[in-house]
Amino acid sequence: MAKVKKELFTCADCATQACRAKDEGHYPAFCLTAGLPQEKIDRVNRKITSSRKLRKIALASAEVEGTTYGKLCRVEETIAFFEKIGGKKIGIASCMGLISEARLFTDILDRKGIPYYTVCCKIGAVDKGEIGIPDEHKLNRGCGHESMCNPIMQAELLNEQGTDFNIIIGLCVGHDMLFTMHSKSPVTTLVVKDRVLAHNPVSALYTSKGIYSRFK
Repeated sequence: MAKVKKELFTCADCATQACRAKDEGHYPAFCLTAGLPQEKIDRVNRKITSSRKLRKIALASAEVEGTTYGKLCRVEETIAFFEKIGGKKIGIASCMGLISEARLFTDILDRKGIPYYTVCCKIGAVDKGEIGIPDEHKLNRGCGHESMCNPIMQAELLNEQGTDFNIIIGLCVGHDMLFTMHSKSPVTTLVVKDRVLAHNPVSALYTSKGIYSRFK
């Protein structure tokens, strides 16, 4: 595969990460931070400080990072964040294929006394054909009814439940987008689905120069 000639350089091309400490002397020539107008920086800052909701999320996430970095796993961080923002009820949008993992998570929430509401992806039992998916694109071809994933319905049911913090557990690529687009509450992801790599997609990046060199 021919490599695309790069004409636009971004943060992935930076070798200094000098913006971490505003070390302006080491910004690369293409630095996105150096190219930002101060007006734009100020406008985004005002957006955070003037919104009670955004400010609460920004402060809670920074506090969880600053006090628990390298000490808590993602499950613990998620619960700590929920508590920091004063959350009342967690919504869980789970893939049916990871319902066992969702149950393990809700067991933890039960022990902590945290209210939650779980909706799996096949809610509504709508056949894939009803939205135009042909039989050859079904998992079980020629077997009749096969329920589609229904992330919009998942979001609507959680909206009706009044959850103020929604968590994705294993929704497919694209389905997670539809869910996030229709959720009225902030959304975070606890589990990213990767059926081949035991739901650990970053391992493909770590081995991209080895077994996954097929990416080249």
